Amino acid sequence: MANEKRLTRDIVIRTLVDALKPLDYVHAFWEGGAAAFNRIDEWSDIDVYLVVDDKKVDESFLVVERALRSLSPIKQKYEIPQSPELGYSQAFYRLEDASNYLIIDLAILKLSSPDKFLEPKIHGNVAFYFNKSNQIKHAPLDKEVLVSKLQERLERLQARFDMFNNFIQKEINRGNYLEAIELYHALTLATIVEVLRIRYNPFHYDFKMRYIHYELPSKIIRKLKHLYFVEDEKDLQEKYHKAVKWFHETMSEIDQKEVEKLVRMS
Repeated sequence: MANEKRLTRDIVIRTLVDALKPLDYVHAFWEGGAAAFNRIDEWSDIDVYLVVDDKKVDESFLVVERALRSLSPIKQKYEIPQSPELGYSQAFYRLEDASNYLIIDLAILKLSSPDKFLEPKIHGNVAFYFNKSNQIKHAPLDKEVLVSKLQERLERLQARFDMFNNFIQKEINRGNYLEAIELYHALTLATIVEVLRIRYNPFHYDFKMRYIHYELPSKIIRKLKHLYFVEDEKDLQEKYHKAVKWFHETMSEIDQKEVEKLVRMS
């Protein structure tokens, strides 16, 4: 059950809007994540994005933190190390007086950043709380580039699987079952998941497990669950063989023209 705390997502967002909107170096503020896909529930965090002048990123973090402290002590802050060339910085906040699930996931983007994470096919229909002069817009998705990337990715997945997948059997043969099961999840099943995502929703081909329950057919989800949950050494061997067979079947069934059509017509 979610923690019963007084702060709600609406209070947090309204407080941030009131603090940020008057600042002339702040250009836009919106929510993505669950809100962009209409999937908010009691366990959802708050995925917010802020666009500011290039030299005002640090100052903007301070403004956000003052606003959050006006509501509650900040119980924890977790910063994500970023390379300057990416054009954005990210930090997570957990508030003392909010549910442990109501984490604020804040990305502050420089105005010059070429990618604002707004493409609807990838990031959903984000909810703008303000967008001054309507100047922040997403760059159109280059579908030809995506199709080419997907074709190259399928070739690489096949090559990687052919080269390294027998590492799982090698560790099973040695009796190193902890190594085997880690490789089984990280290589065999992870590769299957990516191939399935290319087949059913190529726009999220690199999302790994994120949103997977919403985006793959229920029968595929059931099959993945069966393969992911391993009971013992014997079960690992059996499911590994099944997973290898499923990978080859799925790769043989992927119609690249169908993938192209799905991308280009969406």
